[in-house]
Amino acid sequence: MIVGDMDSVSDKALASGAEIIVHAYRDGRAPGLKRVEDLGVEHTVFAATGTSEDIAMLIADEAGAELIVALGTHATLLEFLDKGRAGMSSTFLTRLKVGGRLIDAKGVSRLYRARISGWQLGLLALAGLVALFVALSSTPAGQTFLGLSGAVWDDLVNFFRSLVGLTPNTPSV
Repeated sequence: MIVGDMDSVSDKALASGAEIIVHAYRDGRAPGLKRVEDLGVEHTVFAATGTSEDIAMLIADEAGAELIVALGTHATLLEFLDKGRAGMSSTFLTRLKVGGRLIDAKGVSRLYRARISGWQLGLLALAGLVALFVALSSTPAGQTFLGLSGAVWDDLVNFFRSLVGLTPNTPSV
């Protein structure tokens, strides 16, 4: 669903098949209506005093939305006051109506920033290795694989010991 006065919506988006709600003023004037009609897109005209974002939120509220995530809307008191027009009172009242179901997308991204520390990543890798070892040791083929891996490891250790000049501990006869 695309709700707005259609001045900043691309032709491609308007022709995408979404439901188009053209925001009109209380007197019925809709600046974006001609553009939508020229494109031949099916649409509905919604006359309201508030802003397009108010209409979108009220439609979502009326449809029973449990959560409304707003992106690029007015969120702070300064933004309401900076707009400098009488229509902003409807935005305030809309926020009161939708209440706790409205959250700002910036807030969501701040809540869910995933930070994984090095020790958590190491612990996860260790848990994976333990699970792999248990799985291998519980099957005959896995036991054979572990035995061969142990023999290869012993050969590698003895090779490096011989390079350094250490001899493996062998009993003398």
